[in-house]
Amino acid sequence: MEVANNVTEFIFLGLSQDPGMQLMFFALFLFFYIVIMVGNLLILLTVFSDPRLHTPMYFFLSNLSFVDIAYSSATAPKMIADFVSEKKTISYWGCVTQMFTFHFFGCAEIFVLTVMAFDRYAAICQPLRYTTIMSANACIVLASLSWLGALGHSFVQTLLTFQLPFCHNQVIDHYLCDVHPVLKLACADTTLVNMLVIVNSGLIALGCFLILLASYTVILFSLRKRSSESRRKALSTCGSHFTVVTFFFVPCFFIYLRPSTTFPLDKAVSVFYTTITPMLNPLIYTLRNEDVKNAMKRIWSHMVSLKEK
Repeated sequence: MEVANNVTEFIFLGLSQDPGMQLMFFALFLFFYIVIMVGNLLILLTVFSDPRLHTPMYFFLSNLSFVDIAYSSATAPKMIADFVSEKKTISYWGCVTQMFTFHFFGCAEIFVLTVMAFDRYAAICQPLRYTTIMSANACIVLASLSWLGALGHSFVQTLLTFQLPFCHNQVIDHYLCDVHPVLKLACADTTLVNMLVIVNSGLIALGCFLILLASYTVILFSLRKRSSESRRKALSTCGSHFTVVTFFFVPCFFIYLRPSTTFPLDKAVSVFYTTITPMLNPLIYTLRNEDVKNAMKRIWSHMVSLKEK
């Protein structure tokens, strides 16, 4: 395939060509990546260590934290290394792998966020049937379907892109191998592929977002009959989730729910949902969630007591 395409590697232009800016970006994004890893690993440790958090809501939160670690790791290490590299290259198959993993974990995040909204709907609107609806088996099935759906999406997305021939143009005006920048390099008509990409990416994101909106609309209507304390707790939990959803979905719409054109703003928008959102998710869920904060305090107290002994 590499010989037929006459391309063995691609060259990234990255976020900036200025050496001073690249050093600044190196320090900044290295810090972001460390925060992503520490924050999400802390949530995973907290959920697994505290039996009180062994509930459907925190099972899906741990799935989200794992996705954020893997999703950012699909692009961040390469981007950070490129900031201090003279030549920002990636092999043909490295590009294929990066696109596959990037879309796999990105789509998994979309599906997990959607399932989390369904979980909140079941907990608030169907409290008497909640344990039946969100049984352990149901949670495993929903999580498995999310991962399998993401696998199918990523496989189709990557196949659509790399079944095209690539001739001599190797320069990708981006810091990662995403669909639209790579399609610009293909030496063939990409009209049909562009349409299929919109269906496979943009409409998946839009459909899941509409499901999320419908869930929260029903939740808000049902909360009118609850006590003020119940409303406060429900709105706090749902508010955290909807904040995460907004931060992730809006940039996705900008990038994928449009024809295959690229804009100068694309790279900045991509940074938001590949790096900023995975970094903010742990902060949003810990700062606005009393259960997680209390669990972290218990773990910390336990560790301190062990050291004293």
